Amino acid sequence: MANGILSTESNLKYSSLLKLNHILQLCSNYKALRHGLQVHQRITVCGWHQNPFLSTKLLQVYADCDHFIFAQKLFGEMPHQNVFAWTSLLGYYIRHGMYERCIRNYGVMKFKGVSPDNYVFPKVLRACAQLLWWEGGTWLHRDVIVLGCEFNSQVSNSLIDMYVKCKDIRSARWVFEKMERRDLLSWNLMISGFVYHGLLQLAIELSSGLRFDGLKPDLVTLNTLMDAYCRMGLCDEAWRVFTQIEDPSVISWTTLISGYSRIGYHETSLRIFKEMVNAPMIFPDVDCLSTVIVCCRYLNALMNGKEIHGYGIKTEHVTAFYSSAGAALVTMYAKCGRIRDAKKVFNFMDKSELVAWNAMIFGYVELDMGNMALTSFTEMRRLGVEYDQTTVSTVLPICDLACGKQIHAYIKKNCLCLVIPVCNALIHMYYKCGCIRSACSVFYSMASMDVVSWNTMIGGYAMHGLGKVALQIFQDMSQSGCCPNSMTFTSLLSACSHSGLVDEGLNLFYRIPEEYGLTPRMEHYSCVVDMLARAGQLGDALSFIERMPQEPDKSIWGTLLAACRAHQNLDIGKHAAEQLTRLEPEHAGHYVALSNIYAKAGRWDDAVRVRKNMEGKGLIKPSGESWIEIGK
Repeated sequence: MANGILSTESNLKYSSLLKLNHILQLCSNYKALRHGLQVHQRITVCGWHQNPFLSTKLLQVYADCDHFIFAQKLFGEMPHQNVFAWTSLLGYYIRHGMYERCIRNYGVMKFKGVSPDNYVFPKVLRACAQLLWWEGGTWLHRDVIVLGCEFNSQVSNSLIDMYVKCKDIRSARWVFEKMERRDLLSWNLMISGFVYHGLLQLAIELSSGLRFDGLKPDLVTLNTLMDAYCRMGLCDEAWRVFTQIEDPSVISWTTLISGYSRIGYHETSLRIFKEMVNAPMIFPDVDCLSTVIVCCRYLNALMNGKEIHGYGIKTEHVTAFYSSAGAALVTMYAKCGRIRDAKKVFNFMDKSELVAWNAMIFGYVELDMGNMALTSFTEMRRLGVEYDQTTVSTVLPICDLACGKQIHAYIKKNCLCLVIPVCNALIHMYYKCGCIRSACSVFYSMASMDVVSWNTMIGGYAMHGLGKVALQIFQDMSQSGCCPNSMTFTSLLSACSHSGLVDEGLNLFYRIPEEYGLTPRMEHYSCVVDMLARAGQLGDALSFIERMPQEPDKSIWGTLLAACRAHQNLDIGKHAAEQLTRLEPEHAGHYVALSNIYAKAGRWDDAVRVRKNMEGKGLIKPSGESWIEIGK
């Protein structure tokens, strides 16, 4: 009889424990702290507070409800701190960004003889990933193998994520290949890892194997593939992937918009944005708005930019909007000549953030307001905001020699001499200020050079009339293995033009398509015309223009007209002026130039006819203006 009663009591106790466990799990799931406290009180009254199972569950409730004081107190009172209790504690640290504390407590757990399991490793590996602590991640990987947890997909996925973020793509690929069963998360992590490290073709090739595991790409997979194609400049392929998505997210739209913007198709980006706004249940976020504002800047689309500005203020928190899109707005307004609007946006931005100052300084430089740019630069330094390579690269081209030397000293002190864009800006500053030797010194002290470095140095020699030296630099560039681009030949042809190297310039021009596979652009033709015209070979210049495969633009005829006026060649000058009036019939200056040419030739009737034609069209030549600088 007594045994039966004990058995019944035991069953009732077990049933109560199960019910309490279920209630505690609900409290944990729904973050119901108040109900958890009530259950804790009930457990204490019943004398079950020493039960390790219930104590662990209570600890989970407090940790999940972010009540760390109670969780820590309960953890300290536990006579046996099992792996489940440690898991709850480590989970709390991860959720609140306490990554170092998570790793330290993992070490304490091991020191106390508690073996980690499949639930502990993902949390600690995530901490290593967030801290970019590769060494700690490799130590954890050893523990994973020793304890036989490497076959758990969640642990393997965490290892892949850790290695990718710590820039060890080979180890990530090794873990991926060793997995017995790969889920969709495994594939997404590996594909995004390749994209993150710029291995775009490998990402695309890997994605083709996903279906062999019986899996279908989800939204994350397709978005990642779109990003890969966009980074490769294959935006039409990205569009093809986009059409496969049933319900594109705002990330899908933004990826496509930024992709077309990156390759210069800003009109297409703006058109896609308009389609996005008209799509149901899709609302652009601050990242998307920032990208579209950049497109408006390049298109000088002021009205579109103002509309997006207004939309952002209405739909986003003001601080968050200006923190993300403020810099893009400042540069957009500056590009459109609206410096007051740019300053208004700047005033809403956090002045302790360098990106705000960089945008404002760039805006002033864009509008040739060098003094205001330097004033902002000085104010930024007064407030204690440290400038970076972007600031230096923006400010240097507008500095005088004294200011430029001060910044050069800062560059040396802060080890920015290895940053290629900074050195390029230094070269430009020195040769612009007439110090070609200092520019050359910076150039040859560079550890590595890009095509902009070579172009800048060639342009410097061109500006100083040292055409032969510029050609020698070009030979050094070719021997270094750096491929010239369109700008290289523009600078070289300009150097030949200013140095009277006609034969060398013509030889170089005809080598552009043959040796370098580039199609000569209008500026190249303009340089050749200028070169021939400066040398007095006006007939050759006209013949060259007539043989052009594309129609000459106003820069070509303007160059020829200027040379004709200098050399007093009235026949060719008349022809050039007539072509200019045909291309720009509303430009009064062309009519005046043609009238003056007729007047110089003594053809007064023709001069008067041109003047009357101009006046009949209501055209007035603007008055000349001069700037006089007094003191500063």
